[in-house]
Amino acid sequence: MAELEAESTAPDFWSDQQLAQKKMQEMNSLQEQVGAWEEVRRRISDAQELALMAEDEPELLTELEGEADALAQELERREFDLALSGRYDSGSAIFSIHAGAGGTEAQDWAQMLLRMYTRWAEKRGYKTEITDLTQGEEAGVKSVTVQVSGPNAYGYLRSEKGTHRLVRISPFDSSSRRHTSFAKIEVMPVIEQDIEIEINPNDIRMDVFLSSGAGGQNVQKNATAVRLYHEPTGIVVTCQNERSQTQNREMALKILRGKLYEIEQEKLDAEKARIKGENVAADFGSQIRNYVLHPYQLVKDLRTDVETGNPQAVLDGELDPFMEAWLKQQVGGEE
Repeated sequence: MAELEAESTAPDFWSDQQLAQKKMQEMNSLQEQVGAWEEVRRRISDAQELALMAEDEPELLTELEGEADALAQELERREFDLALSGRYDSGSAIFSIHAGAGGTEAQDWAQMLLRMYTRWAEKRGYKTEITDLTQGEEAGVKSVTVQVSGPNAYGYLRSEKGTHRLVRISPFDSSSRRHTSFAKIEVMPVIEQDIEIEINPNDIRMDVFLSSGAGGQNVQKNATAVRLYHEPTGIVVTCQNERSQTQNREMALKILRGKLYEIEQEKLDAEKARIKGENVAADFGSQIRNYVLHPYQLVKDLRTDVETGNPQAVLDGELDPFMEAWLKQQVGGEE
């Protein structure tokens, strides 16, 4: 905040109006955050004085207890806000679900996860839009990419990145045997054009093809679907759900930009973990949560140990306890 305040007094600060406005908005936001913490500090200082007075005036203890409880709640709320204070946490998200090995069983699990996250988004008033979908051969989906639009969508959804494991009696097994299925969740922030993730147009190769729905029927007579190849990284992005080739290309670029950001973020996280001596791979490509429907009912997050015996509620979108516990853990881990 102090750096931005100093910048704002420079003679040429307003020479770039758009950049200056962006910095002023950031400065105002930081001023609000700092002001809120200063208010907490002031209230704690007043409470400490009240505690000293209460030693001689016991009738003040009730007031002191009330303020201590209120401060504890405010502090917990402010600390949780820190968990959502990452650069892109306040914005929208793009997340993908990929069925693991196991054919139809895993593809059905991916479909169940899509329903779960869609229900969660509805409960929070977020808008969801499927940007790419590959149907399973018999049931479910092989992969699906969804944009979730709303405040703090990325902040919350980044807690879901990783492998999710389901244990149940398979509805596709005539012998009613228990099966284990896996699906992987990827989460990226929606990064707009003005963010400094720059993509060299010469690094991108684009293919266009006919959009197709379930069963392979052509939705459009014209080739509107877009597939982008980012040659330096090998990333491939497809988008076919928009009405025009231009719209599909814009959405595909948005997804690509998010993926490139995730790569850079993972490099930074890996370096932080190396310095701290932590296991970099702990949260990447490994199982983060178990959903057990048989022989008992349990959903357990292996990172935070948060669990519930009501998996149906979780599959209906009750995900906040798991998300919030992980986010709080991140704040605690950075102290």
